[in-house]
Amino acid sequence: MPAPDDVELAELGHLNYQEFGRELSRLGGAGGAVLEEGGLVLHTSASAFPVLFNGVWRVDPTVPGSEVIARADAHFGERGRGYSVTVRDDDARDADLAAAAEDAGLLSILSSPEMVCRTRLDDQPVPAGATLRWVADQRSLDDFVTVSDLAYSSVGMEPGAVAEAICDVDRVTAPHVHTVVAYLDGAPVAAAMVLLSHSISGVYWVGTTEPARGSGLGEAVTRAVTNRAFDDGARAVTLQASPMGEPIYLRMGYESLYRYTTWVRFV
Repeated sequence: MPAPDDVELAELGHLNYQEFGRELSRLGGAGGAVLEEGGLVLHTSASAFPVLFNGVWRVDPTVPGSEVIARADAHFGERGRGYSVTVRDDDARDADLAAAAEDAGLLSILSSPEMVCRTRLDDQPVPAGATLRWVADQRSLDDFVTVSDLAYSSVGMEPGAVAEAICDVDRVTAPHVHTVVAYLDGAPVAAAMVLLSHSISGVYWVGTTEPARGSGLGEAVTRAVTNRAFDDGARAVTLQASPMGEPIYLRMGYESLYRYTTWVRFV
């Protein structure tokens, strides 16, 4: 199969990001749900935190943006929680949805580049004193949750949200999901996850605890899941970068394709 060009990569990356929303609802076991009807995907997770864990995606571009927001308000309002909606910047297909979110009073809180890696990266040794382990059981899943909760709560995520939402070890170790944890002197300090869908893979949940930042372990776990994806047959690997992560990913060999803005309805 030929390598995808930028147009195809943009579409595949967007589809993988949508699939990540669905997967977040599954990673919490019975506590999550996905409703897909009328051109929308509405995913709720075992955590009520609105950003990422609960959201709406428009999969039918003919659904008006105002309808998307109205239906999301009704759906999540009945559940007493907020939600997020992520749109592609400078993409005419999402312009009405961005305008509808702003008009309805949602807050723009995240701006992230959609980045792509086209080929497997060079293998590199992990920093001294560090080891990488793939999540394979409840204990290693607990380590991933510990790292992610500490890393993301330090940048504004509600403490405990990751533990609530990612707790089903069978889902986390499914064949299309791979998660790695970095340990420094035996303690879990960094982690990343990769999700295979639509012939590519998407990297998610890259995080490093504050004391270990600058150690190179964020790059190490990203490199590990990126290469695992290519080894499993992914045609490309994508991710949505944070401001901290973007220069690291660029240095590694990722390229920016476009940007996303995430709008959030808080309760």
